[in-house]
Amino acid sequence: MADMPEAELLVLFGAAGDLARRMLLPALYYLDADGFMPQAFRIVGTARTKMTREGFLAHTRTAVQERTPGGEIDEQVWSRFAARLDYVAADATSTQGAKALSAVIGSTQRPIFYMALSPSLYAPVCEALAAADLIPPETRIVLEKPIGRDLETSRGINAAVGAHFDEDRIFRIDHYLGKETVQNLIALRFANSLFEPLWNNLTIDHVQITVAETAEVGDRWPYYDEYGALRDMLQNHMLQLLCLVAMEPPSDMEPDSVRNEKVKVLRSLRRFTRLDVQNNSVRGQYAAGVSGGQPAAAYAAERGQASSTETFVALRVDIDNWRWAGVPFFLRTGKRLPDRRTQIAIQFKPVPHSIFDGPAKADLIPNRLVIDLQPKEDIELTLMNKAPGISYDGMRLQALPLSLSLLKAHGGGARSRIAYERLILDVIHGHRTLFVRRDEVEEAWRWVDGVAAAWAEAGQEPKPYPAGSWGPAGAFALIERAGRAWSE
Repeated sequence: MADMPEAELLVLFGAAGDLARRMLLPALYYLDADGFMPQAFRIVGTARTKMTREGFLAHTRTAVQERTPGGEIDEQVWSRFAARLDYVAADATSTQGAKALSAVIGSTQRPIFYMALSPSLYAPVCEALAAADLIPPETRIVLEKPIGRDLETSRGINAAVGAHFDEDRIFRIDHYLGKETVQNLIALRFANSLFEPLWNNLTIDHVQITVAETAEVGDRWPYYDEYGALRDMLQNHMLQLLCLVAMEPPSDMEPDSVRNEKVKVLRSLRRFTRLDVQNNSVRGQYAAGVSGGQPAAAYAAERGQASSTETFVALRVDIDNWRWAGVPFFLRTGKRLPDRRTQIAIQFKPVPHSIFDGPAKADLIPNRLVIDLQPKEDIELTLMNKAPGISYDGMRLQALPLSLSLLKAHGGGARSRIAYERLILDVIHGHRTLFVRRDEVEEAWRWVDGVAAAWAEAGQEPKPYPAGSWGPAGAFALIERAGRAWSE
């Protein structure tokens, strides 16, 4: 059942930008193609870029073709989708620019304002829309991350948007939460009696969360140099994944039931001190190296001068509650690493006593649940099994993966959905479960600010690592000190 009546219109601010081209416009097209778009739903793109409606249609068609296998578009779907589209060239940070949207918004009572903009523009756009009297009571607004650079700026942005929109009308989006495998993690935990009794410090040894990128920062350095890996990736995506792994079972799937449990996890994260960051954190910055078989420049060379911004972070994180006491969570993320990978690895403890001897005893390894989010979406549970055949020296064991892949289960030819499809559909219907609440954002910033402050107090500067490697040597020492190893 919808939490709110269906929206009637989506106004896409920043419609000429990179996010709209790569993700949002194709996601909207596929929602229409799959029959999820309300019949009279309209989409209005707006940006400062001078463009006619015909130009915007051509821009959108190209964006869709880039995400379509073989670049082939269903002409019948495109005709229906194109009829929904319009474009207004305007500077929406000014009242005059906002008023240019009044003709296309008209008497719509339930518009969606999607801010595919720099967060620094959220406040002026909201103020201009309010001054132009373009915010009906049932308007919904979608905010892209990062919401602020720290707790103070996050509070400022949230307050500025909150002056014009009630909290239940604000949809703070993290596209990771729209991924099938992330949602399947919720189903895996709470729809099966098998896992939840084992999901604690009695049976789980440790958890690893890795978000690795092969790409360089490149010409995005003006943004990245202000945020770094800690604020750009760890504060939102990685902490969201950590919360879903670690949260207590909610009473139901109502938005606040789920989000309350996520906030409890964030409040239970052990704060970092100066001594903690020296022992349990690593900052890195890629130097020149080889990536994908090609020479790769250092971050400082891309930027044009030396910088103290980290492009790699590894942390040992502890959650101080009964369920997770003593279970370390190892988080790492970085640019210019060997593989593009987003992965959660749940490492179970060894069996308490091995009844096997001989080769079988050496074969025995602990169970592991590996959840891959990208580039493939898959869930594998490694179980021990008797190896086929007979031998003179007794039973042999082997580790076999039990795949829970939706792609394998439903055929390899299925299109991999864009995570934004699920999230935009939820905004249209007013479902808020997969969106981030204000106190959740601010708790995450409070903890991340503590890490940054401890780095500053300890004078911890980024260590260089060759492009194409798995980060500074300290990242391996960090996990080895705890008697574990990274999942490679």
